Amino acid sequence: MNTFQLSCFLSVAETLNFARAAEQLNITQPAVTHQIRTLESELNVKLFKRTTRTVSLTDEGSIFIQDAKNILGITMRAKKRFERPFDDEVRVFSIGCHSYTQLFLLPDILRSLTALHPNLHPRLQVVPFQHLYRLLEEEDVDVVIGFQESDLKKIPGIYKEIQKIPVFCVCSNENPLSCQSSVHIEDLKEQSLILNDPAKTPLPIAKLQGQLMDGRSPSQFYFSDSIEAAMVLAKAGLGISLLPDLFPKPDDGLTFLPIKDVAPLSFGLYYKTLKSNPILKDFIQIVRSQMLSE
Repeated sequence: MNTFQLSCFLSVAETLNFARAAEQLNITQPAVTHQIRTLESELNVKLFKRTTRTVSLTDEGSIFIQDAKNILGITMRAKKRFERPFDDEVRVFSIGCHSYTQLFLLPDILRSLTALHPNLHPRLQVVPFQHLYRLLEEEDVDVVIGFQESDLKKIPGIYKEIQKIPVFCVCSNENPLSCQSSVHIEDLKEQSLILNDPAKTPLPIAKLQGQLMDGRSPSQFYFSDSIEAAMVLAKAGLGISLLPDLFPKPDDGLTFLPIKDVAPLSFGLYYKTLKSNPILKDFIQIVRSQMLSE
């Protein structure tokens, strides 16, 4: 495996077109095809599904994107370090998240962290649940932000709770529930449901979704791949969504109601060790002080 193969792979993954990838890289299309084939042979997987008309990533290809970016990033940093050896050393601090909405928690935290460590270069990675903890195990991320998993023994690291997060019912301002200050599960049983992807949802919320789905008609369900999409569907008046009270709320159009008979969720950080990692120690302290003061 070499960096040229990885550059070809990432260019095809971005464009989903071998000809356009060749143009980006200033090489011929057969050269791109050859590099992809040799990479697939070395990995013993198919990275792309190819027909006469379309190119798409396989599941293995989607998983490999982050690995390819990491390898190229490490290579680039190694080259840059010796191009200007008298510069202060750059310290990369990698933070893993389950969703892009979690990134909105970080600006003030990173501002405080980089004030303490001026040479710090944060690297933010948004990776699906099942792959993010593998990156933690392989030490490709320093810390993972997320909700407590049901079985901590399966997670290769230490979990530190930062805050308990209430679960909210999100609905449009026109929904009859919007006039209430809070709701109970019983209030939600006749509402159309905007269902979040269980693979991207904290387990207690996924279980509550399943409970509310029981015995209901499929016509009462709308499916959402992200928190942002769920808010859009709720604002359109299509139903209610169950979300943790963690993310920025839109200025208007939506009502956020605490669900009284649902226990709050444990939200925190996963990491391997604090030894020889003063940046991680400072990060944890800053996260605790800023989130608990809100």
